[in-house]
Amino acid sequence: MLLGFTTKNYKSFLEEMAFSMTPAPKQKGLDYSILSMTAGSKSYKGLSTAVIYGPNASGKTNVIGAMDTFRSIVLRGNIRNADVPSPNAAASALELIPNCNGKNVPTEFSIRFLDSGLLIEYSVIADLGPFMDSDYPRRIIEEKLTVDEKLVFLRNAALEVNLPSAIKEYTNKSIKRKTPKMLELAVDSLSDTELFLTNGFKSIYAQELVKKIASWFSNKFIVVYRSDDLRSVRKFADPKANTIYVETTLTDAAREFGITGNALGYKSAEKDETEDTVLCSIVGNKLLPAEIFESYGTIRFINEFPLVILVLLNGGTLVMDEFDASIHPMALMNIIHVFHNDEINKNHAQLIFNTHNPIFLDSSLLRRDEIKFVEREDATGSSIHYSLSDFKTANGVRNGENYMNNYFVSRYGAIKEVDFSPILERVISENAHVCE
Repeated sequence: MLLGFTTKNYKSFLEEMAFSMTPAPKQKGLDYSILSMTAGSKSYKGLSTAVIYGPNASGKTNVIGAMDTFRSIVLRGNIRNADVPSPNAAASALELIPNCNGKNVPTEFSIRFLDSGLLIEYSVIADLGPFMDSDYPRRIIEEKLTVDEKLVFLRNAALEVNLPSAIKEYTNKSIKRKTPKMLELAVDSLSDTELFLTNGFKSIYAQELVKKIASWFSNKFIVVYRSDDLRSVRKFADPKANTIYVETTLTDAAREFGITGNALGYKSAEKDETEDTVLCSIVGNKLLPAEIFESYGTIRFINEFPLVILVLLNGGTLVMDEFDASIHPMALMNIIHVFHNDEINKNHAQLIFNTHNPIFLDSSLLRRDEIKFVEREDATGSSIHYSLSDFKTANGVRNGENYMNNYFVSRYGAIKEVDFSPILERVISENAHVCE
């Protein structure tokens, strides 16, 4: 369960951006949105959903991009550029990360989450150089890991390693006690561009703990930076080579939402193929690629729905750019209600997405701390992030308020008036002879 994510000097976010999935203090109502998990002897609460609003080019996608980039860095274990390109270019080419204001300041990432009864907090501060300087000698300035609020290691000018009781069962079996020799080996293992977490700490101190952390990032922190680029990925079917497997789950869901009356399935082209497959529509006795038969909205839903099921099954966090694009509002509302349903969301799954659709600005659907905003300051060009719960009730933000109406009259900010008329009038005037 994600509790919080912060970043600094990531693209349009020059100053710290703190994205919280922890319930705001003194917020009441809609308690079905609150998840509760235990770590050690303490209980922690988290939000089950969050929606991000803001005008175009405000930086909404950069919130999701920062999460995706940090996830990518952790999983590859270094701050070098990735060998394989990503839909999120900054996750592969890190010279795209620093804010392009000309200043060379460090980039920071920090994440706080609960998994398997452990409260894990992990942060990295890296000097990536100026914007678009791919030859800059990058280095990790600081790296820190705590478990159940106890320091496990701190890497900065020196290296400190502790083995608190919370991680005892995850430490390497050969370790009976910490020794100066082990610390010496750990210091020698440090590289300017490699994470201590997934390299020296893993091999010397706690391989099983690092495996658990990496597994959360890989399997439970599902970040989709460009949902329109999301490919059909078979999650539940088990087709044989050159055969079609009817995916009952997707077919039933699609018919329930009224998106299609056709059966859906996956066709494998290779015998050993396990992931990417061809999504098909079964029309009568004909087998057709879904991309040429189904609508764009249908394809979006079919690609996204398995990810919803995945996080509901494993208690993960699904973060998606424009999750709602081209999908009917009734279907979207139902999916949000599923995450709020304790009888279905038994594993504490979470859904986070950005949108332009105002229907989620509803006090009967989402709590004030679940409604997030991003706007860009005209003077600096930098993005800022805040929640509806950050507004004082004295300013008229109360449960039961008409959030949608207040948003469109710019009471919360994160909205921009748009008037193309002067541009179009000028173009038409300058090109009047074309129409003659």
